[in-house]
Amino acid sequence: MKRLFIAIKFIPDPNLLKIYYSLRRATKDDKIRWVEPDKFHLTLKFLGNTPEDKIDLISDVISSTVESFGKFKFRLISTGIFGSSYQPRVIWFGTDNNEELKRLGLVLLDKLDLVGFSKGRQNYVPHLTIGRITKIMDKRMFNNEIEKVRDAFLQFIPVDNVILYESILSPRGPAYKVIRSFQLKN
Repeated sequence: MKRLFIAIKFIPDPNLLKIYYSLRRATKDDKIRWVEPDKFHLTLKFLGNTPEDKIDLISDVISSTVESFGKFKFRLISTGIFGSSYQPRVIWFGTDNNEELKRLGLVLLDKLDLVGFSKGRQNYVPHLTIGRITKIMDKRMFNNEIEKVRDAFLQFIPVDNVILYESILSPRGPAYKVIRSFQLKN
């Protein structure tokens, strides 16, 4: 079994990093497991523990999906939380309302569903998880910090490939290994 997910990888630019590190500094007294910038990615589908003999099937689905997509760009333009302001669970950077990104995610979910990887009940909400929250010491201060950057432009993200990753868990955090990369059309 391998713990797999499908994602778009990118390199954070200075503007995104400035906002990311300002949030980290402002919440230094809170218990948040931050995603390190070298691990930033936008997940299209988390597959979880998957038998290795399914990798070729998953690869075929990704390949047949991306072959109908040309390269495109989207923007990261917002910051928010999953959970409530009283019990936040995740801090994320959100995308613009990019039709190509949404279509890519939905087509991929539909095709994977047809071969046995359930879509689940959640709507597809493209986002970049930057922190997983364990405990917030001062919720009002935390919410004020999120509000300061809620509508901040973060970065343009070029999309020219989709990657099937293995997530290898360890006490130091996850390591991501590229299984296969799939190029979008020129």
